[in-house]
Amino acid sequence: MAHTELAALGWSDWFEQRANCSGADTVARVTAVDRDQLLLVDQAGHFRAKLSGSFLHHHHLSHELPCVGDWVCVARPAGDGIGVVHSLLERRTALRRKSAGKVVDYQMIAANVDDVVIVQSCHTDFNLKRLERYLVMVMDGGAEPRILLTKTDLVTPEVLAAQLAQIRAAGITAPVFTLSNVTGDGLDELQRQLVPGRTCCFVGSSGVGKSTLVNHLLGREVQETATVSGTGEGRHTTVRRELIRLEGGALVIDNPGMREFGIVGAEEGLEGSFADIVALAAGCRFRDCSHTGEPGCAVLAAVEAGEISREHLDNYLKLGQESAFHQMSYAEKRKKDRDFGKFIKSVKKDLADD
Repeated sequence: MAHTELAALGWSDWFEQRANCSGADTVARVTAVDRDQLLLVDQAGHFRAKLSGSFLHHHHLSHELPCVGDWVCVARPAGDGIGVVHSLLERRTALRRKSAGKVVDYQMIAANVDDVVIVQSCHTDFNLKRLERYLVMVMDGGAEPRILLTKTDLVTPEVLAAQLAQIRAAGITAPVFTLSNVTGDGLDELQRQLVPGRTCCFVGSSGVGKSTLVNHLLGREVQETATVSGTGEGRHTTVRRELIRLEGGALVIDNPGMREFGIVGAEEGLEGSFADIVALAAGCRFRDCSHTGEPGCAVLAAVEAGEISREHLDNYLKLGQESAFHQMSYAEKRKKDRDFGKFIKSVKKDLADD
């Protein structure tokens, strides 16, 4: 069955080729996750649904469950009833991070996002290392990164120019936009980047102006906002992720600010975000060069020559070590979970035999 009428919600031939709904199920997109219920939307409008018992039985991990932006196969309810989700369609792109705390697991942020706008405030939030960390996440998930520097009215043109220069000096090639939510300067340019049928996700720390920006784009107060505290730290105002369709047809996802942001198994994202270092590494004497002191290291030679900064290399090495450590820990956790599952099944079998 063709679903071309869903194109306004982000549907494309890529999903059409992979849609595997059975029976009377239809496809719908997740716009919000509210405890044990999902808010879905299809060509007929919004409705609520819950996961089927069979789906929950076979999917225990958090990243296996639907998140904002996902497409699902659902038995649509009649009237105001609750639908039942039977399966999750393959994700074209994904934004994920290590779950907060000591437990090594994935946490899904959003799925099937085309463009990710990484938002930092020029005033108190600008941080090149954090920006590189976000870029790794975005590029590892397959989305296109954009950078937005907000609150330009709170800094001098010289400060803004210096920040832009730092971004380019770090080898970051993603498009950069600037914005003042107070004066509106830069809003028109940003709006031109929002294309009907494409999904854009805003990520960043608390208090950088994401919710205020979404309200400007919507032309009404939908997302709650709050002033920044006296310390310059942002306050959380967005309490859940939500997919919203703008009047012009673009789809946006606002996100709660992320205080802790670990990356897991992001080798592709590292290669994309630090393409300058990867290119230099091809000239190293040893193929497995760690860029920490080996003879003939082209990367360290570039640092000595001033072609790249020491801080840029240090952040690359740090993120690579963090990603590898979390990936190894996650693989060990999965093995323990599988072994424990096998143990429980064997105990149940022994009890049944008795």
